[in-house]
Amino acid sequence: MPGQETPDAPGPDPATPVKGTASRPEAGSAYEAAARGPHDSAGRTPDDVSARPEHAAEPPAASAPGPAPAARPARAASAALPAVALLAALALWAFAVRHTDVSRLDDYGLVTALHPAFWAGLVVLTTGFWLTVRDPRRGQGWSFAYVLGLLVMERATQAVLYPTPLYAWAWKHDAVIDHLLTSGRLQGADRLGDMAVYDQWPGFFAAQAALVRLLGVDDAAAYMAWWPLVSSLMLLLPLLLVYRTFTQDRRLIWTAVWLFFVANWVGQDYFSPQSVAFALHLGVLAVVLRRYGGSGGRQGQAVWTVLLTVLVTAIVVSHQLTPGMLVVSLVVLACARRYRDWVPMVTAVVIFLAWCLTAALPFLSAALPDMIRSIGDVGANVETGYGTTPTGTGAVATSWAARLLSGSVLLLALAGVLRQRVLRRRALPLLLIAAAPLPMFAASSYGSEMIFRVLMFMLPGAAFFAAAALLPKVRTLAAETADAAAGRPAEGAATRSRPAVSAPRAAVWAPLLALLAGTLAFVPSYSGKDRLSYFPPREVALVQQLFDRAPDGSLVVAANRNYPLAHEAYWRVDHYWFLDDDRRHVDEIVRDPAATLARDMAGVERPGRAYFLLTQGQMANSEMNGQLDRAQLTRIRESVAASPRFARVAENSAGVLYVLKPGAEPAIREGSRS
Repeated sequence: MPGQETPDAPGPDPATPVKGTASRPEAGSAYEAAARGPHDSAGRTPDDVSARPEHAAEPPAASAPGPAPAARPARAASAALPAVALLAALALWAFAVRHTDVSRLDDYGLVTALHPAFWAGLVVLTTGFWLTVRDPRRGQGWSFAYVLGLLVMERATQAVLYPTPLYAWAWKHDAVIDHLLTSGRLQGADRLGDMAVYDQWPGFFAAQAALVRLLGVDDAAAYMAWWPLVSSLMLLLPLLLVYRTFTQDRRLIWTAVWLFFVANWVGQDYFSPQSVAFALHLGVLAVVLRRYGGSGGRQGQAVWTVLLTVLVTAIVVSHQLTPGMLVVSLVVLACARRYRDWVPMVTAVVIFLAWCLTAALPFLSAALPDMIRSIGDVGANVETGYGTTPTGTGAVATSWAARLLSGSVLLLALAGVLRQRVLRRRALPLLLIAAAPLPMFAASSYGSEMIFRVLMFMLPGAAFFAAAALLPKVRTLAAETADAAAGRPAEGAATRSRPAVSAPRAAVWAPLLALLAGTLAFVPSYSGKDRLSYFPPREVALVQQLFDRAPDGSLVVAANRNYPLAHEAYWRVDHYWFLDDDRRHVDEIVRDPAATLARDMAGVERPGRAYFLLTQGQMANSEMNGQLDRAQLTRIRESVAASPRFARVAENSAGVLYVLKPGAEPAIREGSRS
């Protein structure tokens, strides 16, 4: 159709004629001169010519001249364009990371620290991807290469720039692995307190402990900085399998993959059980969509059920939330007309309940009253609450960038649903998967993170329809199969040698601008809070000194848990983060820091000691999340430094460590510490 690009639909090799089509060797070749037969010089069949009267009288040519010498360089340049753009983008990225200084991050995190060449590289990469993926002459290998380039630029940059791993939670998970390696077994709440929850979902940690032993490294910190890239690569195969279930239009598939990764700013790709559980979640959906849909595909069903059982078990023993999301998605699919096979849903429910009623029962029994109270309280479940409210220009700006990015992708998805009617019918399961997580808002707040997790689980389906909104008419696999059965040429089944029909400029450049905006917005959304996520080597060294000298039974008091090694040796050292306490007690600490903290730290039995730790990571987290500002935290530090009850143990530019002197504890006032 004039003015529309035809998708690269599936079909046989271009050199093999199929029913309703003709093979198209390169124009001017000796092969074409001998084999053109009833085709005209432009390669049109008589049917094509009759459809266009203005060319009806055009006589067929016996042969076609070869390309003019002046056209050969242009053709070579066009063929090399994908490689040139990709290599240029990666070269700009390499130059940028060599010239980026992360020693002084501000409230905009990595956004203002990055060298301008990084942004130029993203623009070149995105433009090259869009022009390549729309060109039917390009193989899918180029789209794959561009997506890998995107993942390197957006997921490996931090690993290259920062000498230590990001995120306090990643360090916490490393401590859990260290506990398993040290103790050699799982332990209960009587030994570990609230950290026992990790021993009740040990799948990820046990696997990582085995990997640490296999690699011969000291701990998981040796490789966990690269985990965002690794976990993103794990998502690529199941994503492709899911999307290929509904279409072979490579433009739609790879644009959806691109949008998924640029919209997945939530940050759950770090070293965590969630990162692996989410990949397994997509793997289960891929198996169900491809092997349990419709009335066919029963061959080898037992094998796929075994694979499904293994994947579901790995999810259930590794993470608390993902099994619930999976069950909801499978229930929705089971209720759809195409997925009446109940085996996947029943398998997931049985394994999930079996684990909840056995290994996870101690945690669930304690948490059940709060879980029941939160059901139906949507307002409270999506509320961020004290200590998680972005504060300051940088934190607010990056928070809005993330909201606008997510909102734009969801609006694009809605536009795709409305605009591409064939997808709305044929890819309905993906639409159901995108909507399935929404009821989880009514189930729990999940520590004020439910809104982020719901968004992440919606993304696979939302990205597919958002990509459809950026493309002209697309084709589904069901429509292509029907065309083949009826003997009609599949729309967009052009061979690589056939030039693409020119699309209107707006159809090319407007979607490109939208893709560029989303790709660039990912950086502040994902890396805008690196000031509180990055712990420089000086901070790591300071905290390490603490745990090197702390005797068993010691207590560590800090403002919050946002520092490296915060849960180090949690099985023998207790922790108290006073900003997690009741707000009235926090105000009391601000009014009289040294005396109140000394009371909170009293009662530690010998040989244990009580330590007060304040680091730049804690201060950044407190300032940027609406807890205490810099002036209040400085007042606390100065009060402790001036108090005769405390002795300074260590200090550097990243923080300070004090110990409560023996016999300096004031009388403990009841209720002074919760």
